[in-house]
Amino acid sequence: MSSVQLESITRRFEQGGGISDFSCTIQQGEFFALLGPSGCGKTTTLRIVAGLEQPDSGRVFFDDRDVTPLPPEKRRAAMVFQSYALFPHLNVFDNVAFGPRAQRLPKAELPERVAEALGYVQLSGMERRRVTELSGGQQQRVALARALAVRPPILLLDEPLSNLDAELRYATREQLAELQRRLKITAIYVTHDQEEALELADRIAVLKDGLCHQIGTPAEILQAPATEFVRQFLDRARDAMGGRGSPRQDV
Repeated sequence: MSSVQLESITRRFEQGGGISDFSCTIQQGEFFALLGPSGCGKTTTLRIVAGLEQPDSGRVFFDDRDVTPLPPEKRRAAMVFQSYALFPHLNVFDNVAFGPRAQRLPKAELPERVAEALGYVQLSGMERRRVTELSGGQQQRVALARALAVRPPILLLDEPLSNLDAELRYATREQLAELQRRLKITAIYVTHDQEEALELADRIAVLKDGLCHQIGTPAEILQAPATEFVRQFLDRARDAMGGRGSPRQDV
């Protein structure tokens, strides 16, 4: 596990959007959600943590190590993309083995590493299936297994459930929360879905127009919203949660 510290991160684009002066500390083993509407800066923030985007100013630390200038492959943070970004010409085994091969894991150890990752996502025995033959939910789990195969201390997830139907999305997020707790990985999760953030996250940063309006536990932002935007943005989720359980923090 690693902690993640964002220190006054700013990244702006000529066409608009980005993130401004965002600071937070994500603890080891924490499930942290970046929540907000489209264009609020949440994916930009995640890409900065991953090293796929460089900030205009500010710094990123993993534990006490300044990783701001490092490329993605030097950071040991694994990312699951919204589109899954699987290789359609490869089977499940070779998709999951891609990261360990890049890390130069000995060939003899690859089958065990791939089997371990597929076991985490309940896809054991699917190694030789082509990813184009899989359902959307199975492809999502292959993408997660590919990230887990490199045994990352930090897992970055960019709206990984948004392409699933409502029933499958609900079941998958429960499995994801259980897996993150079991593996004790530090997870940063981007979503625009209020219920998703409230049910998954230990803490949430609520963003709008590149600004952070509040950071807190699900219970804190529901019961004591810091701004009018936070209150309005969570109204629908508050009503839904009232009829179907509690935020993760209160379970």
